[in-house]
Amino acid sequence: MKLKDLHKTELPREKFEKYGPQKMRDHELLAILLGSGIKGLNVIELSKKIITKIKKTGLEKTSLDDLLEIKGLGKAKATQILAALEFGNRYNAENKPEIITPEDVWNFCNDIRSQKREHFVVIYLDTQNHVIEKETISIGTLNASLVHPREVFEPALKLSAASIIVVHNHPSGDTTPSVEDKQVTKRLLEAAQLLGIDFLDHIILSKQGYLSFQQKNLIF
Repeated sequence: MKLKDLHKTELPREKFEKYGPQKMRDHELLAILLGSGIKGLNVIELSKKIITKIKKTGLEKTSLDDLLEIKGLGKAKATQILAALEFGNRYNAENKPEIITPEDVWNFCNDIRSQKREHFVVIYLDTQNHVIEKETISIGTLNASLVHPREVFEPALKLSAASIIVVHNHPSGDTTPSVEDKQVTKRLLEAAQLLGIDFLDHIILSKQGYLSFQQKNLIF
């Protein structure tokens, strides 16, 4: 399909001007950066191919050689893409929260401290302990069937996380870990060791405070 065949509201620049960047898809933003396509692919089709490649190899692992595997994509455009990605990574790194202490976790997860049901959350961190992502894995009473290692570590591998911290709240206000809490922690710790991902801590939160498995030498 040629760009001229698209409705004006579907063209990247026109869509950007009308709706702003927040309303645009990843490939549409990339299309604006690229400016033009290559022989046989318009800029939107090319952008979709590039996004697919980046998702497959991982954002931080995508290299020049990876992008040059896309037939017709030259070094100039490939370099332009990688420069834009690196710029975004550096800017985001400066604005990502840093998690060093259990108190940092208590502040960062203030949204679940007062929940009436247990929320099990995983914080994915980079090598500098900056937050890459925070994801809710399960809601409900914590047990091994609800928190499977696959659900915890699949995002870690996709995000290329160096380490994780798991967090859940106790609506009762008592942060004393249950037998289930300890069993889940042990299971996740063993899985982390197999995968080469640092399991930094399991922290139980309440309105009043927190308990750190690491600080209490529970299982670790």
